[in-house]
Amino acid sequence: FFPRQVPRIILWLMVELAIIGSDMQEVIGSAIAINLLSVGKIPLWGGVLITIADTFVFLFLDKYGLRKLEAFFGLLITIMALTFGYEYITVKPNQEKLLQGLFIPYCRDCGTPQLEQAVGIVGAVIMPHNMYLHSALVKSRQVNRADKREVREANKYFFIESCIALFVSFIINIFVVTVFAEAFFNKTNADVNEVCANSSSPHSSLFPNNNQTLEVDIYKGGSLNLHWSCFTHPLLLTHSSLTPHSLLTQGFLNLRWSRFARVLLTRSIAVTPTLFVAIFQDVEHLTGMNDFLNVLMSLQLPFALIPVLTFTSLPGVMHDFANGLFWKVAGGLLILLICCINMYFVVAYVMSLHNLGLYIGAAVLSVIYLSFVAYLV
Repeated sequence: FFPRQVPRIILWLMVELAIIGSDMQEVIGSAIAINLLSVGKIPLWGGVLITIADTFVFLFLDKYGLRKLEAFFGLLITIMALTFGYEYITVKPNQEKLLQGLFIPYCRDCGTPQLEQAVGIVGAVIMPHNMYLHSALVKSRQVNRADKREVREANKYFFIESCIALFVSFIINIFVVTVFAEAFFNKTNADVNEVCANSSSPHSSLFPNNNQTLEVDIYKGGSLNLHWSCFTHPLLLTHSSLTPHSLLTQGFLNLRWSRFARVLLTRSIAVTPTLFVAIFQDVEHLTGMNDFLNVLMSLQLPFALIPVLTFTSLPGVMHDFANGLFWKVAGGLLILLICCINMYFVVAYVMSLHNLGLYIGAAVLSVIYLSFVAYLV
């Protein structure tokens, strides 16, 4: 009942929204890192302006070939893994509790804020636009697609490459969460105020000298960490992931703009709202946006997963390499699980606001959201 171009444009808008959310997080992380590394001399809005330059840096590197760009990102990820790995070894977390949390997820006395973070982790780790990015990278490899043996071999190595990338991401995320948990769990403002005083930290004013439970965000976490240079370097490097703006814009809209024009346009769209927030709001609003943006990406996941599963299951597109029944069922169940998690969060979050108008608005948006997901299915 839709003209063919309508769902295509809606899907493009949804994925672009996820990319903009991801870019905003990266810009926020970079701005906070620059602010901390300069001991507050560079304001947050200044940090945002500095990060704009990365568009030109990546475009410059891209001219020298995709392999060199991938090697550069590999170096940045290695630095991130080593610095947080050092933190992990330093804080010496309880390995038994870590394994228990990995395989038996639980959260004692948790409410809506904790649920928001849990749902946000799904979007932050998977990131919907990366589904398209990995597919697009396949096109950059020189493979004779008429030779089934060569394609089969290429598929094997792409699978290994993706597994390694996801495993490294998994390890880094464990390091990040564990370091934060070990350093800040069950601490009071007074505990942290004392640490700041003993280390002559310029950020002790962030924490009143009382016995209230400590609430930590990115800015406070970076200012508190005893090895703060090791913390903020990875925080700065989180901005160094080149998201596939131009690939998606070209693919969905079939635009023939230059790569420079496409990246500059979409990067500007992402940076502009963040810059306004950095100028007119304080750091609490910047760091508080992170959870919301993570949830946004989780809500966008079905709009990436369903088309990818659909096209990879079509014999007319994939020929002998189309998904079998097992992968169709497994992929469908995964999408259903993500939709259920998202809807559960929306219901729990809206119910906690105790506002009839918000109930109605959320109900209308949920019906539209689920209707479009059902249409795609």
